[in-house]
Amino acid sequence: MKKLLSLLLIPGLILSACGGGGGSEGAGGAESEDTSVIGPDSEDATELTFWTFNEQHIGVYEPAVKRWNEKNPDRKIQLTAEVFPIEQMNNNLRLALQSGEGAPDIADIEVSHFGSFLEGEVQFEPMNKHVEPVLSDMVKGRFDLYSKDGNYYGMPYHVGATVMYYNKEIMKKAGVDIDSIKTWDDYVAAGKKVTKNTDAMMTTIETTDQFTFWPLIAQQGSDYFNDNGEVILDNQTNVQTLQFMNDLIYKHEIAEIAPGGDHHAEQYYGYMNDGGAASVMMPMWYMGRFIDYMKDLEGKIQIKPLPRWEEGGSRTAGMGGTGTVVTNQTENPELVKEFLAEAKLTKEGNIDLWTELGFDPPMHAVWDDPKMRESNQYYEYFHDGIFDMLLELNEEVGSLNITPETSDVTNEINTNVLNSAIRQQSSTPKEALEQAAESVRSGMSE
Repeated sequence: MKKLLSLLLIPGLILSACGGGGGSEGAGGAESEDTSVIGPDSEDATELTFWTFNEQHIGVYEPAVKRWNEKNPDRKIQLTAEVFPIEQMNNNLRLALQSGEGAPDIADIEVSHFGSFLEGEVQFEPMNKHVEPVLSDMVKGRFDLYSKDGNYYGMPYHVGATVMYYNKEIMKKAGVDIDSIKTWDDYVAAGKKVTKNTDAMMTTIETTDQFTFWPLIAQQGSDYFNDNGEVILDNQTNVQTLQFMNDLIYKHEIAEIAPGGDHHAEQYYGYMNDGGAASVMMPMWYMGRFIDYMKDLEGKIQIKPLPRWEEGGSRTAGMGGTGTVVTNQTENPELVKEFLAEAKLTKEGNIDLWTELGFDPPMHAVWDDPKMRESNQYYEYFHDGIFDMLLELNEEVGSLNITPETSDVTNEINTNVLNSAIRQQSSTPKEALEQAAESVRSGMSE
């Protein structure tokens, strides 16, 4: 029977025993925020452990465990899932991997941190045997994020296709046909009608998170790093894009800084719920934030592709993400990899990513499956046709270059660049990006 989670495996790293309820202590005495046990409590079930920083993610493993046990009655599993604050979980996982003991069987790693876990000898099990047979049915760029030297390590939860969420009531009051917005120039012109004819702004700009800046540059084929891992944060495309964000606020006067600094702040949710802005650009997975925190907007939000920068240009960008890995400390690597494949690489698992979590699943082969059209809270809140739009955007979702320094760039963007170039205007966009790029390059050369 698989090892229990209650063993004190590393000094200072104490995890809970299998069982529901109650928090468990992590490194430094921090407690997990939640513990869930999925599957039968029987002697013939192999006990597996799963660490995550997002309680919502557990939802896709509940039906996966049930399916697995029905298909494999002689190889049943019981999954203990623990939720930790993200930094605490990352620290716990690094400590366990470096020491060679104490890691879970399965773990979630957020995309901006993933590269740092791939430095040196990778401590995860490659999933190629399970990924390669279905890769043609997937949005490949999402798997490339979590790969190294031809090996696929992280299994994604979603595409994260970035879209525009429009408030139909505000746009109609402003006299704007949403379908007429094809380019960013059209968007600016529509925004001027919104601010002239309504009390709302056209949109909001983040200054403490990167989900305004990063998708706008990725949409144009740019990034923080090039294919060789070299810093390109301060290239011309990125500078012009940051200037565009600045212009939306101070030149065109159709945008304002997101209340609370970003689109996940409590102040922002209240602002949008009260009709503060006519639109917001965020990935598809942001649908859940509307449902949870902006209930008064139900039936008012229309999801559309992003405006193009130029004719023939992309109308989306894949943003955010989490890769689920199998650590090399698992006692049952083949069993665990097969189970993770059941959860993330099957049609059933990808449909669950939509029905259980509201995520746009990475398997584009299910986007037109009838089960994806069945009524649920997302269609009821928004509208039909969500996946018809995604089918159109499939070929326009590019990949990102994730490196061990991606988290360093993210920190620079979130704490320095956006604050100085947008909020404080103490630096020009060019100056802010050049300073951040130099800081990252200096760190890489040490």
